[in-house]
Parts: sequence; structure tokens; C-alpha cells
Amino acid sequence: MKVYSFPRGGITINDPAVPQNSSSVVAFLPAISVIPMVQHPGGRAYPIVSVGDLVREGMLIGRGQGPLSANVHASVPGRVIRMVSWKAAGGQNNDALIIRMEGSFEKLGKREEFFPWLGMSAFDLHRTIAEFGIVEMEGSGRPVADMLNSLRNQQGTISLVVRCVFDDPWLAADRLLCRERTQAIAEGAHIMCRAGRMGRIVFALSQGETELGSRLMEEASRWDIPVSLVYTGSRYPQRNQRELELVLRSFGKKENVELGALLMLGPATLAAIHDAVAYRKPILDRYVAVGGSAVRKPQVMKVRIGTRIGEIFAECGGFVDKPRKIASGSPVLGRAVVDLDEPVIKTSYAVFALLEAQAQPRRNCISCGECRTVCPVGLDPEELYKNARAAGRNGTASRKPGISGNDSCHGCGCCDVVCPSRLALSQTILGMA
Repeated sequence: MKVYSFPRGGITINDPAVPQNSSSVVAFLPAISVIPMVQHPGGRAYPIVSVGDLVREGMLIGRGQGPLSANVHASVPGRVIRMVSWKAAGGQNNDALIIRMEGSFEKLGKREEFFPWLGMSAFDLHRTIAEFGIVEMEGSGRPVADMLNSLRNQQGTISLVVRCVFDDPWLAADRLLCRERTQAIAEGAHIMCRAGRMGRIVFALSQGETELGSRLMEEASRWDIPVSLVYTGSRYPQRNQRELELVLRSFGKKENVELGALLMLGPATLAAIHDAVAYRKPILDRYVAVGGSAVRKPQVMKVRIGTRIGEIFAECGGFVDKPRKIASGSPVLGRAVVDLDEPVIKTSYAVFALLEAQAQPRRNCISCGECRTVCPVGLDPEELYKNARAAGRNGTASRKPGISGNDSCHGCGCCDVVCPSRLALSQTILGMA
């Protein structure tokens, strides 16, 4: 089995506080749900319900406005009791509808009605994906409908890359989803190819995932579209678009496969596309890895969108002691959680709580060169960091011969992890610190 990996840099991440990905548990339904109007990188969805209104499970409650904005749906039936606003750790403003659960569920526990989609046109598939607010659930939350719009003027071959690359143990929820919903992921890939008129599916899997690869290929064999299977290395950040594209281009050249332009989507997004088109269902829940050194019983949970983070920690046995840090995402690039009443949203693939503050007191750079060793882009983070600090603003750092400067940094955070002085290298280089 040939394994393709990016040529330089990267790190291996091991974390004993990650939950096991052997099984999942279904979280309790929340009595109170917090449904944000911003679960995407674009503008706020416009609320189309008011305080006091009754809403149904899966009902549209916020309509996306403009580019990069997506529709928002109620994850539970109930009554809208108020609207709240807050400021996230990064300074972004958000607001949300608070729904008190009451009434009957229309989808939970009911036999789902299958809608035949093979006869649907690309336009109708696109419209359905937009209507049900499907976003890139493993990334920034970019609406999938916007991705399809970007393909309209694309010339030549387009390949859909199913990104099942697990270079970070905190992707445990996605890994488990792949095992439990293999058929939905493969069918979601086919739907996406039909909607975007793409000519090939490429399953990109971490080395060792041979059983998953066989199952995906078996499911995909039912569809009339060329399929390729590529095994990649598991060093972080192999999953990043740049590093993954490097290995796929190498595969295409060696195997004489014309890949053309690449559109990469993760398994959670493709399963959501399948559910929207085949069952007319928006994103009501998602798999979330819950763990960290402060959590008594780490586990992968299937959680309703809008469930407050404090509630899912409580379902994991609570904290063994007061946590020093709580965040959403991976500890490498996690977003700080400022309030346990913040909800799980469409892009929440992991939440963690740590007893120790990972970022210890920062010291001066000791010029050890570790950051240069792990940079997958071949930059000199030390030089760029010092120049950015001296200039006091982003974009004025001098450039090392043979590289494209700080514009090439994609913020993977490898340099931050290995820096013995605990410097915020990547954030400073990108002008975020």
C-alpha cells in the first residue's frame, strides 16, 4: 500500500485526554436550547420567528443573508422565550434564540421518509442543500451552496476529495462518524458530485484506515462515477488543504489520474448533505468529542445543535477539578470558550477542558530553530515573528530568499506547539496577536 505524505515539517500529536473513538453515546435532549444566528463566516441570519412563537423540530427560524451566510433551523420543538447576545473570546458579536423544549418531535424516533434524488437536477440539488443550511462542518462553516456557486465558471475536470485524514486525535468524532455512517458519507459524495457536476471522487484516508477504505469503495461502486482511493501520512497538518493537495497531485502524477481542480469536504459535511437531500433534514445534531484532563469521563457524544457546553460536560461526569482552560476544537488551534452557556453549533467537532494552562509564561526567543524544523511551508517563523513584533503591524516582515514570506503561513500552529518559550508565533505572523 503506497502512502503519500507532504515532504517536510509537521508534528505528531498524541493526547491521552482524547475520548476513545470506539463508540458514541447520545446526549440528553436539552430542555433549553441556544440557537445562534451566526454559525457560518458570513453575516447574521435574519430571525423569522419572534419571542413567544412555537417552533417545530427542523423548522426554519433564521434566513441567511448574502454571501457566506446560511439558513438556521430549530433543533428541537418548543417555544421561543427570548433572544440573547454575547461577545465571543475573539471579539465577534453573536445573538441567539432561546428555545424552551415543548411539544412533539417530528423526526426524532420517527421512521424517516426517503426522497428519491437520482432524478433531481443539479439546480434542485443545489437549492435543497442551500435551503437546509448545510455548511462545512469541519472548517469555518462556509455554506456548501456557496462552494457550489464557486464551481460554476470552473473549466476542466473537478474532483471531490472526501477528507478522512485524521492527523489530530481530536478528530475522534469524525473518525467514529466514518465508521457508523459510511453509506451516508459515500452517497453524500455522489450527491455533491451531481450538484457540482464533478467528474471524480477521491477518498483520502489516513494510513491504516484500510477497512474504512474498503467500505467506502464498496459503497461508491454502486455509482456511475470514477473513484480513487489515496492513503496519506498522519503527521499534522496533513489534513490542511495545501498539504493534502500536495500528496494528491503526487498521486495523480504517479498513477496518471487527471484530478483537475479539487474541492475538499469532510465526512460530517457529506453526511449532512445526504440527510438534507435524501431525508429533507437540516443539521439537527452532530458528533462531538468531549474530553481533556479536567473531564471525568471523556467520550464521543451525539449532541443536538444548541445544547449548552456546560450540559455536555455534566453528562461526562463533570470536572475532576476546576479547569484552567475550556475551548472548542483542537488544543492546537482551539477557540476559547468564555461561558459554559455557549452552545454546540454546526462546526463544533470537539470541546475540551484542561486542568493545566497549556500556554505557560512566555519567555524570550532562544533561537533554538525548532520552529523552522516543523514548518511544513519551509518558512522561518523565528525571523518572521521578530520582524512582525519590531514593525508592530502585519505584512512588513522581511522575506527570506526562496520563500514567499508571511503570506504563505496558513496558521497550522506547528511552530507554536514546539516553541520552548511558548511564543504565539503563528498568530503574530498572521497579525492575529
